Amino acid sequence: MNAPLFGVLLALAVSPALARKSCDELKAEIDAKLQEKKVSAYSLEIVDSDQTGDRKVVGSCDGGTKKIVYTREKKLP
Repeated sequence: MNAPLFGVLLALAVSPALARKSCDELKAEIDAKLQEKKVSAYSLEIVDSDQTGDRKVVGSCDGGTKKIVYTREKKLP
C-alpha cells in the first residue's frame, strides 16, 4: 500500500469524532476516498470491535462498538 493511502486510512481510523458516526455513513465516506485515490480490488466490512482479526482497521463507528476493516483483494491475472 502506498504511503499517502496509508495516511488517509490511518487518519480515518484514529479520529474519535468518526466513532460517533453510523457505520454505513462512515463506510461510504471511506469507500469514496479510496475510489478518489483510484484504489481497486479491496473490500470494506463492518465487524464487532473484537472481531477484526489481522485485518487493517480503517474506521470506528457506533460509539466504538464496531470497526470497519479493509482487506486488499488479489487481482486476477
